[in-house]
Amino acid sequence: MHRTILKLGLPILIGQLGLIVTSFADTIMVGHYSTEALASASFVNNLFNTAVFTITGFSYGLTPLVGAMFSQKRFADIGSLVRSALNVNIIVSFLVIAVMTALYFNLHRLGQPDELLPTIRPYYLLYMAGLVPMAIFSVFAQWSYAINRTIFPTVILVSANVLNILGNWLLIYGHWGLPEMGLTGAGISTLFARLICPVVIIAAFFTRDIFRKYSDGYRAARTNRRLTLLVSRTSWPVSLQMALESGSFTLAAVMAGWTGAIGLASFQVVVITGMLGFMVYYSFGTAVAVLVSNAAGRDDRPAMRRIAFAGYHIQLAFATTASLIFLFGARHIMTIFTDDPQVYAASLALVIPLVLYQYGDATQINFANALRGTSRVMPMLWIAFIAYILIGLPAMYILGFTVSLGVYGIILSFSVSLFLAAFLFLRYFLATTRR
Repeated sequence: MHRTILKLGLPILIGQLGLIVTSFADTIMVGHYSTEALASASFVNNLFNTAVFTITGFSYGLTPLVGAMFSQKRFADIGSLVRSALNVNIIVSFLVIAVMTALYFNLHRLGQPDELLPTIRPYYLLYMAGLVPMAIFSVFAQWSYAINRTIFPTVILVSANVLNILGNWLLIYGHWGLPEMGLTGAGISTLFARLICPVVIIAAFFTRDIFRKYSDGYRAARTNRRLTLLVSRTSWPVSLQMALESGSFTLAAVMAGWTGAIGLASFQVVVITGMLGFMVYYSFGTAVAVLVSNAAGRDDRPAMRRIAFAGYHIQLAFATTASLIFLFGARHIMTIFTDDPQVYAASLALVIPLVLYQYGDATQINFANALRGTSRVMPMLWIAFIAYILIGLPAMYILGFTVSLGVYGIILSFSVSLFLAAFLFLRYFLATTRR
């Protein structure tokens, strides 16, 4: 079972590491361009994390449904399901854009340094323009993962990431005769990469013979209220769970901004570093969700547990590796992102709380995805609300400002919410798979 999870998860990991490399490259290039650009990128990226996870999280509800149908060889039904999911996800992405547009006109009310707003605004708009293409690609990527073809979307992601990094180099600094655009150039490059991904995956879905049994079902499908409701019922709890989790990180970025540009920039450096661990855990969590959904289609509860705990063994190994890298490699990692001595010192001081939350993050991702694979996703919503909102936000403010630990306390609070979420997800997965 461990080998099967690794086989499914490694291609996803390669794609996610591609995203991390792109984020690293963005942060490195922007950080060396100016501290103001780095702080602005931190604010916008963290502000949009909630929007991104709301949209992509909605597509994650597709995985257990497709996985169960795949184990039953209902290929045409999968195509019909993808069509319904695509329609719903596009609607959700436009609703998110409406919210983010309203927020755009109130950026000046969020307590960020005034000197950052002229840099924040154009980057914000470019980021927002990429949300619909992201939603479309995410639907087809989850379909591909659920039919156990994890390499296909990975190749697309990695290729787009390479183009994104090249575009950053050209547009941030103004190479090859192009204008020097700073952070705005990074936004244009990212938008271009996000437009390419859905175009390529949709073209393959409809033209490759190997996918014909799915695309025929997609073409034959008509508006199906039952499937739309099924997708929505499975997707919105996952979407809101991820939105609440990422929302707590977004509010953490806002609070970090209250401490000034140095605090916000150091927060960005540490969060981007921590994303290395998150993406590894997420990749194998997705593999767990797919395999659990296959077992759920056969109603094999013992297999569902074996899969989840085999995945957890892998997650623990990676959490240990990530912790050791962060702990002993921090001095080298931080110099990659910035040459500002103040940002470097502030980032280095945040390594201990970064290491502390790795096991909580790995555990909650593993069992949240195992629970998602069962399609019994409603508990995910209230677990996230308790862990990240009722407990996490007060802990963030108390440790950051009441106890006066600043950004150190804000990141330290992540351990509180993540370990609580991990315990609750594990508890409900065991309850769901009880014979």
